[in-house]
Amino acid sequence: MSRTRRWLGTITGFALVFGLSGPTAAAEPTAEPTAAQSTPRQAATSEGTADEPIQDPLPDPVQSGLGITVEEFAQFPKTEPVPPPTDPRLMRHARINHLGEVPDGSGRFYVPDLNGKVYLVGRDRRPHVYLDIGAVFAPDFFSGRGLGTGSGFVAFHPDFKRNGKLYTVHSENGAGLAKPTTWPSQPDPILHAVVTEWTAADPAADTFSGTRREVLRIGYKGQVHAIQQIDFNPTARKGGRDYGMLYIASGDGGLGASTTGPQELTTPYGKLLRIDPAGTDGTGGRFGIPRDNPFAGDDGVLDEIYATGMRDPHRFSWDTATGRMYLGHIGEHRIESVYEVRPGDNFGWSEREGPFVYKRGDPQCGVYPLPENDEQFGYVYPVAAFDHNPPPGHPLCSDSGHAISGGFVYRGHDVPALRGKYVFTDLVDGRVFYTEANEMRHGRPMATIHQLMVYDAAGDRTSFQQLAGDDRVDLRFGHDGRGELYLLAKADGKVWKVTGTKRFASCDTGDTRVAAAGAGDWAPKTPAKWDFRGEEIILAEAGTAPPGPRRPFEYAVLTKGPAFGSVRIDAKVRLDTPVEVTNRDVIVVFGYASDTRFYYAHLSTDNTIYPHNGIFVVNDADRVRIEDQWNPELSRGAPPAITDTDWHDVRVVHCADSGEIAVYVDGAEDPLMTAVDRTFASGRTGFGSFDNIGRARGFRVTGTAAGS
Repeated sequence: MSRTRRWLGTITGFALVFGLSGPTAAAEPTAEPTAAQSTPRQAATSEGTADEPIQDPLPDPVQSGLGITVEEFAQFPKTEPVPPPTDPRLMRHARINHLGEVPDGSGRFYVPDLNGKVYLVGRDRRPHVYLDIGAVFAPDFFSGRGLGTGSGFVAFHPDFKRNGKLYTVHSENGAGLAKPTTWPSQPDPILHAVVTEWTAADPAADTFSGTRREVLRIGYKGQVHAIQQIDFNPTARKGGRDYGMLYIASGDGGLGASTTGPQELTTPYGKLLRIDPAGTDGTGGRFGIPRDNPFAGDDGVLDEIYATGMRDPHRFSWDTATGRMYLGHIGEHRIESVYEVRPGDNFGWSEREGPFVYKRGDPQCGVYPLPENDEQFGYVYPVAAFDHNPPPGHPLCSDSGHAISGGFVYRGHDVPALRGKYVFTDLVDGRVFYTEANEMRHGRPMATIHQLMVYDAAGDRTSFQQLAGDDRVDLRFGHDGRGELYLLAKADGKVWKVTGTKRFASCDTGDTRVAAAGAGDWAPKTPAKWDFRGEEIILAEAGTAPPGPRRPFEYAVLTKGPAFGSVRIDAKVRLDTPVEVTNRDVIVVFGYASDTRFYYAHLSTDNTIYPHNGIFVVNDADRVRIEDQWNPELSRGAPPAITDTDWHDVRVVHCADSGEIAVYVDGAEDPLMTAVDRTFASGRTGFGSFDNIGRARGFRVTGTAAGS
């Protein structure tokens, strides 16, 4: 049976292909394609049916208590697309999209700008133009229409110091469309994506001088989803079968949403290609076919294909410790994915979007549950993924403003807390994520995605939207030869270096300890509603709405011990209101100065309306929600804190100096809720409920006495 027929047929026995023998073996691709499916984890608000889309396909990323510290590394000059753009998404300060280190030991960094220039950055951190691709290929060079145009990437040959070779990809239209393509174009192409080999006369020179030749040319129907990246495997051993092989991520040209093109093995569209630039036996004779490509030698398919079934593959990389390859994939309607890539993999587009069914022409623009016979198709599913749900009133089929940019497994030395983590971004809004690389495996449940916080060089929490001064950041990761991380933003043309990590609300709260022991330690608002049984404090009757600002109805303040500045509160809590009542809650009070001036953490079964399951401040006015997790467009906050009648461990930390507030439930490493607010720097603590009943025990306070 040929590889092609095996790949297209029913896949069985796939558990046998998991894993690699170690870093040495993993550094080279295996000769045979694998079809191990990653098990989709479909935690959904609505499970959907074959006819009804899933309303909330995947869990939201978990807010991590870990944050990265960044400092500005370099500022790039402003550049302009050609022709002048009409799409505001192309109106950026500089369209820089990658940072890498020239593999010659010089310590120079290279940074491509989609508007046509390749920069080098030396020890002075000042960019200078190494190669002006836009000028070389003018007037056919094309970067001002669509997100798939421009000088997309540059890849230096791993032996650049000796052979002086580097490779670029750029787009052309105009007279460039009359040039012959390597494979038949999509109908009526708007652009050609061209891979060029450059040979530097002096590899050590800071400005390119030398020769060039065209390696391949692909014609795309649309202005999106062309070639986003070309690169070499940095884990390949010199002389090994993957050394010097060039990987090319070719998108679907925008046609995959309405055609089966990404599933067709006769075209380069929606594929990861792998070629030997030094060979001549490939299509067109300008490159070679690696003998261990999964379809090499098969009839009726492109020998250059390494993996297939992609819409917009956006950044791939290799884990330098294991050799595993990971690829970020931008979805059509709902799903942003990370795949572990093995030769012959089929990621399913446009029959699948992430681990769900995609329906071409679907007016609801949703995703649907997998069929019972899904295994027979042999699709490979993501090892990590997140969704983006359109806000209420948002047109169903419009761009929701989210897109993944794949990143790297951190194996550097300067930031120990990130080791073994795969870091990546939502390139649009500038959020930074990580997963544990050891959780990202074929055939296993998808890895949990954590959202990292961001701190500036002064240690203040910030965001890349704030750092870049724009809601659309266009943020991507880069790395140097030691594996240290950098982040690039098109919005302002800056590069930041990741210099360390910081734990949120990790202040030294102090060592003054108070433990509630009985009724005499508490001051309830309405004593008749309370029952005290040793160290257990019980709100037995719901409170009534007080006059004045909207705030919790009933609570008791701990009067034992001092008022606290920085403070940590630990307690076991239980919600006594029946579980059928979705707005059931208890609250933990802190920073209490008076009945109309305090903070509280609201722990509820419901997370869909403004007053529930969040962190609030009451400051002589109606309570205001302040935590990071609340999304007003979706009317949704952090996952419900408590959904049963069991006892749960709760910890609240308030750092007075920084204003950082974190709420943890049941010993979780990551906080359920986080906020930064400096309204109150000190106060007392307490327990109660907005308008329900519940109880606490083991109420312990550790902190710094106010004024000390």
